[in-house]
Amino acid sequence: MLKVSGIYKTFNKGTVNEKRALNGVDLELKEGDFVTIIGGNGAGKSTLLNSICGVFPVDRGSIVIDGTDVTRLPEHKRAKFLGRVFQDPMMGTAADMWIEENMSLAYRRGKRRGLKWAITGKERSYYRYMLSQLGLGLENRLSSKVGLLSGGQRQALTLLMAVMQKPKLLLLDEHTAALDPKTAETVLNLSEKFITEGKLTAMMITHNMKDAIAHGNRLIMMHEGRIIYSVEGDEKKALTVDDLLKKFADISGEEFANDRALLN
Repeated sequence: MLKVSGIYKTFNKGTVNEKRALNGVDLELKEGDFVTIIGGNGAGKSTLLNSICGVFPVDRGSIVIDGTDVTRLPEHKRAKFLGRVFQDPMMGTAADMWIEENMSLAYRRGKRRGLKWAITGKERSYYRYMLSQLGLGLENRLSSKVGLLSGGQRQALTLLMAVMQKPKLLLLDEHTAALDPKTAETVLNLSEKFITEGKLTAMMITHNMKDAIAHGNRLIMMHEGRIIYSVEGDEKKALTVDDLLKKFADISGEEFANDRALLN
C-alpha cells in the first residue's frame, strides 16, 4: 500500500542552519497496517508525513502509494490518496460553514459536482448516521457552524471527514496532543474504530508511548531522521514504556529526550 524507499530531506541546505530531517528512510506498509510512530523532538516524524503528503519535495528517494509513484506529484494531486488529521483542531474544517457543509465538501471530494450544489435528503441522512457514531450529539446540529464546536468536537469531526471516502492512507499527526486527556481518549478510540471497521491503512504520530503500544499492529521509532526500531504483532503487544526507553538508549546511545512522552 505504501512504499517509501531511501528518502532524504535537508532543510536550509548550505547554511549554518542546515538540518538533515530525513536520512535514508525506508518503510513499507501492507494494506490494513496501522502503524504508530514515536521519537524525540526533531526525530523526523512529522517530516516523514509531510513528505508523503507532498508538503515539500524530498531530495532523494521515492514514495509509492497503492502502486502509484507520487514522488514528484504536487500536494493537491496526492490528496485523492490521503486522509489527514493535524495536531491543531482548528485545521481541517471551515469554521464559518455549517457541519453539514463541511461534511459535504469531504463527501464530494474528487467527485464531479456538476451544477447541483444543494445537499440532498439522502446525503443529509448519511451525515446524521456518520455523526451519530461519534457519540457527541452532533447529528442533531447539522446547521451549527463548526466554529462553535469545542476543540474535541471539531477534531472528532475532522477525523470523520478524513475517513468518509476511505482514503488509501490515513495520516494522524499527533491529532490528540492538543486535547484534554478524556477528550483525547475519545478521539483516539474513534480513530481505532474507523481504521479497524474501514480496514484502512494508517500512520499515527504520537508523543504518548502507552498509546503507541496500545494501538495499531506495528510500532516504529525514529531518531535523527532514521527508523531505528520496528516491532509488530505479539512482540509489540508485550512491550512496556520501559522496554521502549531501554531500546532507544541501546540503539541510539542516548536517553530519550521528549518530556511529553515521558510524562504520559
